[in-house]
Amino acid sequence: MARRKAAGGTQATVALTAAGVAFTVHEYAHDPRADSYGLEAAEAMGVDPGRVFKTLFADLDGALVVGVVPVAGQLDLKALARALDGRKAAMADPRAAERATGYVVGGISPIGQRRAHPTVVDDTALDHETVFVSAGRRGMEVELSPAELVRMTAARVAPIRR
Repeated sequence: MARRKAAGGTQATVALTAAGVAFTVHEYAHDPRADSYGLEAAEAMGVDPGRVFKTLFADLDGALVVGVVPVAGQLDLKALARALDGRKAAMADPRAAERATGYVVGGISPIGQRRAHPTVVDDTALDHETVFVSAGRRGMEVELSPAELVRMTAARVAPIRR
C-alpha cells in the first residue's frame, strides 16, 4: 500500500499521513439512498464485506465509546460494555457522535476524531491482511493493516459483533 494523502484529504487521512501509516484511499460514488452505507462501500469496491468495518458510537455508563465491527454484522452492546469494563451500553445519539468526532453519520472514521474515545475493534479484523474503514467522508474508505487501525485508535480488540 502506498502512503498518500487523498486530494481533499480528511482528518483521518491527515492523521494517518502524519503518523507515517501505510494506507490506500478508495473512493466510490455514494448513493445517500443506500440501505447500508457499509454494504454499499463493500459492493462498490468489490471487496468481501467481512473486510469492511463500520464505526459505531455507544453511550457506556454516560460516556461515548466506539465499536468498530464488520459492516455485515451488528454491534453487540453487552460485549462492548464487557470489553471496556463497563456496565451498560446503548447506541449513542447520532448528533452526539457527529459533535464528538467532527464527522457526519455515515462517514464517521475511527481515526482522526476531534477527541480520542475508548475504542474496541472486533477481533475478526485481525483475520485479514488489510481492512477498510471510513476515511471520514461518505464515499471514501481507507485500507490499512488491522494492527495500524488498532494502534491509531489505541483500541482494545475483542469479539463485539453479533
